[in-house]
Amino acid sequence: MNILQFFRILRARINIVLFVFFITVLTTLLVSLVLPKSYKATTTVMLISKGVDPVTGHTLPIQLMQGFMATQLDVISSTRTALTVVDRLKLDQNPTIRQQFNQSDGESSIRHWLASLLVKNLLVEPSRESNVISISFKGSDPAFVAAIANAFANAYQEMNVRLTVEPSQQASVYLSNRLNTLREKLEFAQRKVSRFQQEEGIVDVDNRLDIETRRLNELSSKLTLAQSEAMGSAENGDYRADGGQSVINNSLINGLKVNLVQAEAKLADTKQKFGINHPEYEGAKAQVAKIRTELTKHTKITSQKAINREAEIREALEMQKTKVLALQQARDELKLLLKEAEGAQHAYESALQHLNRTSLEGHSNLSSVSVLDPATIPASHDSPNLKLNLVLSIFLGSLLGMFFGLLVEMFDRRIRSTEDLNDVLETPVLGNIDLRKQNTSRFRLPFLRYAHKTTG
Repeated sequence: MNILQFFRILRARINIVLFVFFITVLTTLLVSLVLPKSYKATTTVMLISKGVDPVTGHTLPIQLMQGFMATQLDVISSTRTALTVVDRLKLDQNPTIRQQFNQSDGESSIRHWLASLLVKNLLVEPSRESNVISISFKGSDPAFVAAIANAFANAYQEMNVRLTVEPSQQASVYLSNRLNTLREKLEFAQRKVSRFQQEEGIVDVDNRLDIETRRLNELSSKLTLAQSEAMGSAENGDYRADGGQSVINNSLINGLKVNLVQAEAKLADTKQKFGINHPEYEGAKAQVAKIRTELTKHTKITSQKAINREAEIREALEMQKTKVLALQQARDELKLLLKEAEGAQHAYESALQHLNRTSLEGHSNLSSVSVLDPATIPASHDSPNLKLNLVLSIFLGSLLGMFFGLLVEMFDRRIRSTEDLNDVLETPVLGNIDLRKQNTSRFRLPFLRYAHKTTG
């Protein structure tokens, strides 16, 4: 079928097309006039572009929170928000509504029944490029729909506060319990540090350790000096008069040495003058022996003191080494205890800070939702839209008219042109005779007249 055949069919079935067209338009018009009028009121709200985690206290941009806008739409159209609207407007106490509920034989409570009805007539639409949300409500009473739309906006504000406050309150309870546990851990760690310091006698870790180290260094220096004083003082148990520094630096021994030299010189002189049998020689010899005996005695005593002093210093040095090592080990253990106490202190302070923050948020009534444009009582109904319905009925009636015209043509196929004859007989047409009155040609379309002349 080409376009010419299509228009010929429509022209032939024009009565059916017009009949279906007018029936469709007339039906739409009657239905639009008969349908009850419905009014629509819209309230717009705006969201603040920041959100706060009630546990960590971190501030996050809304754009980074996936599905935030969809979540807000679900909150507005939730049953909990609708129940808040019912309670705010006290709809469940209206006698007419209660009568309707009793007639409906609802199994749920009247509050939930009303909430479900309100949600059905609620329309929530977000803005494409902003944080503005439109809350619309449809109904037969213009004042009622405006009140419901504004009530949903106010209920959404209240729900926004609740959804912020309730997690903060729950977090405050959790942090309070956790804070008690952290306080006990901190007190236990501090008592452990104090008890360890008392047991080990550590008042100040660094200063005490420095004093003991300096004392160890002093003992080491004294041991070196004592070793130099005692060096050479005794060899195989025999003490020498020219032994270590303690003997050399002893003034008494040095005096005895001088006296011994003088006595020996006197003995040699007496021997030369009087001989070895002279009483003077015997006296000088006895004096030399006496001085030598005294020198040996004092040398032995001085050397023994140097040796004993070296042993005492060495013993004290070993004890100090043991003490320093013990203090070093105690300091390492104390550092671990102090780190544990510092960790407990940090955890306690962090939990306390978060508790203070969440406590403030738990008692806050600030909402991140602001009403931008409240709903007003609509001046005209929203549906049925007579103009739109007529436009749609004209378009639909045209389509239905052409469809029924083609449908009738399929059941009652007729030959209306040489093209139809060619399609049916599949033979060439030599000519045609038009028996229609000449005045009927005035109603033909221009291209149909042209086709007729060409075929003739």
